[in-house]
Amino acid sequence: MQSEIKYAPSYSLAMVTLTAGEAIQVESGSMVSMSPGIEMETKSKGGLLGGLKRSVLGGESFFLNTFTAPSGGQITMAPALPGDIYHTQMAGRTVFIQSGSYMASSPSIEIDTKWGGSKTFFSSEGLFLLRASGAGDLFVSSYGAIHEIDLGAGEHYTMDTGHMVAFEEGVGYEVRKVGGWKSTLLSGEGLVVDLTGPGKVYMQTRSPQGFLAWLIPQLPKTSN
Repeated sequence: MQSEIKYAPSYSLAMVTLTAGEAIQVESGSMVSMSPGIEMETKSKGGLLGGLKRSVLGGESFFLNTFTAPSGGQITMAPALPGDIYHTQMAGRTVFIQSGSYMASSPSIEIDTKWGGSKTFFSSEGLFLLRASGAGDLFVSSYGAIHEIDLGAGEHYTMDTGHMVAFEEGVGYEVRKVGGWKSTLLSGEGLVVDLTGPGKVYMQTRSPQGFLAWLIPQLPKTSN
């Protein structure tokens, strides 16, 4: 599998070239175009329970689309929101992805959910993270550009929860209020996550929640 990310970071498009017999699993709605002859199969990865966990708990689609190129071909993919796409080669490592950021991966990559417990109970991104593990290609998307942060052992970093995209296994995380509840509610900052290395963290430069907070007051008011 070969890939090229074009038009980054504002309106990224992933162009993936598949060799004969190669396949890629894609989040529902992310396919933009494909070559003639590419076959698509829609199914729930991991069966009924796996699909329910991703959909209800992880914020992703119940179904994943698997595209197979019997004679080779190309497929293009893009996220729903204007932003970036990050491609990485997984070699037996594990990455945790915030709800809505998973876009595509090799069929050999296992996509599952991880219980966040009290660490993410108040997080705007929900109670669950998607867990991607195995060997192969992984594509994640963002709203805005993706900024990579490489934390050293014991190094700390604080991020708004709405700007989190993904982080490697081994990075510690703890969600907390910025200050007291008054600061959390009135400062416009909300909740943050304290991250502790070692490992890489991927941040998006824009927040969907921030965009909605700006957009909703601009919408016309309905009259009774």
